[in-house]
Amino acid sequence: MIVEERIYTLHPGKVPEYMKLYEEEGRAAQEPILGKMVGWYYTDFGPQNQIVHMWAYDSYEERDERRARLYADPAWQEFQPKIRSLILRQENKTLIPAPWSPCP
Repeated sequence: MIVEERIYTLHPGKVPEYMKLYEEEGRAAQEPILGKMVGWYYTDFGPQNQIVHMWAYDSYEERDERRARLYADPAWQEFQPKIRSLILRQENKTLIPAPWSPCP
């Protein structure tokens, strides 16, 4: 199993707008395709103006297949331009659970 962590640093003050758009449109497009959401968060203290979401996959192959399906989805393609200008920076990581880690 792998977990992909995606951190988006938004322009100052844009977290509420991003969250509203995601809740109203992005989530319905993304969740059925990507599958196992581990969590979706925004920062309270520390680095500001960030949202973090994590997705679990059985393998890199499953991750690549699901992300390809998402990028080809018309609803996701329509959603992307609405949030793109809100994003300042994006960081993606692959996390490998330790043997004793509870897995989603």
